[in-house]
Amino acid sequence: MELLTVNVEIPKDANLILGQSHFIKTAEDIYEVVVNTVPGAKFAVAFNEASGPCLVRVESNDEELRGAAVSNAQAIGAGHVFVLLIRNAYPINLLGRVRDCYEVCSIFCATANPVEVIVAQTERGRAVLGVVDGNSPKGVEGPEDAKRRHEFLRKIGYKL
Repeated sequence: MELLTVNVEIPKDANLILGQSHFIKTAEDIYEVVVNTVPGAKFAVAFNEASGPCLVRVESNDEELRGAAVSNAQAIGAGHVFVLLIRNAYPINLLGRVRDCYEVCSIFCATANPVEVIVAQTERGRAVLGVVDGNSPKGVEGPEDAKRRHEFLRKIGYKL
């Protein structure tokens, strides 16, 4: 077995939801989740089929995100993994609904941070072992940091 890291390329002003699912209709069902949850979102979902023709299945309403989702899915190369890239919405708007999708088994991350995917390569194929999402902590939040966090959440409308 060989361990690899794959850098996920997240387009400017986009967010990523990376997960694992189990069935060929994943791309269509996640498409429906997004358009029914945030109708104005621009997005693409690419799903690595793990049996039969083993194709990258893709649904999208944005060509740039479509290309990026496919490239990332191919670079990761693990079966049953999906890459969902979104604009005009945030993971917090969609994550619960994506988790509720019948095909979704797990979510590795939901972020706009730089992401590295830790992949194991075997004779059969690849598996995602985990992700590095952003950077390591640099300290513990103090009172001024907490104040800035509270102000930011109110500024973007997530708190009263």
